[in-house]
Amino acid sequence: MSRETIVLGAGMVGVSIAWHLVRRGRSVLLVDRHPPGRETSFGNGGLIQREAVRPYPFPRDLRKLLSVLPNRRVDIRYSLRGILASAGPLFSYWRHSAPPRHARIIPEYASLIALSTQEHEPMIEAAGAGELVRKEGWLEVYRTRAGLEARAEEARDAAERFGVTYDLMDAAELQRREPRLAEGPEGGIHWTNAWGVADPGGLVAAYAADVERAGGQFLEAGIRGVSQTRQGWRVDTEAGAHEAQDVVVALGPWAGDWLTSLGYRLPTFVKRGYHMHYDARDGQWLRHWLLDAEEGYILAPMRAGIRLTTGAELERLDAPPRHGQLDAAERVARRLYPALGKRLDDEPWKGARPCLSDMKPVIGPAPRHDGLWFAFGHGHQGFTLGPVTGRLLAEMMEGEPPVVDMTPFRADRF
Repeated sequence: MSRETIVLGAGMVGVSIAWHLVRRGRSVLLVDRHPPGRETSFGNGGLIQREAVRPYPFPRDLRKLLSVLPNRRVDIRYSLRGILASAGPLFSYWRHSAPPRHARIIPEYASLIALSTQEHEPMIEAAGAGELVRKEGWLEVYRTRAGLEARAEEARDAAERFGVTYDLMDAAELQRREPRLAEGPEGGIHWTNAWGVADPGGLVAAYAADVERAGGQFLEAGIRGVSQTRQGWRVDTEAGAHEAQDVVVALGPWAGDWLTSLGYRLPTFVKRGYHMHYDARDGQWLRHWLLDAEEGYILAPMRAGIRLTTGAELERLDAPPRHGQLDAAERVARRLYPALGKRLDDEPWKGARPCLSDMKPVIGPAPRHDGLWFAFGHGHQGFTLGPVTGRLLAEMMEGEPPVVDMTPFRADRF
């Protein structure tokens, strides 16, 4: 065997898996068509969300669904082609979002989220990436009293059941903590044990560099095919073929399509998203990462500027970009944060979140192939959950008892 393990995909999830496997003495080859952290992990809001114990459900309130139909909202947009292309998984997503089912999913999902910051910590230290991370939490802003009160109830539940920490802010306290905001919001929640990252792609790249220092290898090449051999697995790339005893599929939004050639048809779909960087007028820089919760966009103080990230777009993975959602978010953001300046990027960035219909990732062995492992479908939280996914998958691959019950994340649950 030229490689003991090949990890396909060098986003946060794939790099974290490689990091843990190398430390267990495995020979690891990490493969991606781009440098580490340049795809989905590059364009997110830069939050390690220790508070995100509730996965995002499909809207079930009739009033909310009707408000989506004109296709002008900031938090969600769609195309009919995108809806039709993923109709089956989206219908299953809607079913799993029913309150009784969603309530059962929350503690399973929270079992991963609860380990997120503690599993990032040793990787940040080993990679020497502490200057990228701010451990001051982030702000979730509400424009209406009803919205704030409903979220405060969820925050109390998350604190009692899952160890989340937060401060509830009225309008005056919000203004004190983030004085650059215009008046108007009713208040918000300061999630205090979540972390912000000033360069998400840079953090993934730092983790990948640490993998290489520990003896792992990275190959920048497109993947042409994956096939089983008598001894294990063969991965054909643009730079040649490589063999290994184990292959890990951590290909994010591309994983579902790749696995159809091996006979797996999991209920995958994508939520696309966009971002743009801006300067701050007169140096009026944001102090915190900030979610305008009832509108559905994030403002984040990044190295590259103030990053505005949009909500979800239900569209085919490779469909051309549609910038109306970003434009709408920018108009709203300028009213909340008047210091938002000019655009800094030539074009908006576009990416896609890899989703599964029950809002939980697949982490574990392939049901019908020895030596094939899955790690994808993390939805909005691949950046948050990469390191804990790496630990859990490495434990399973090495025959160690996982620190979390992995039954809810098995591929054969579908």
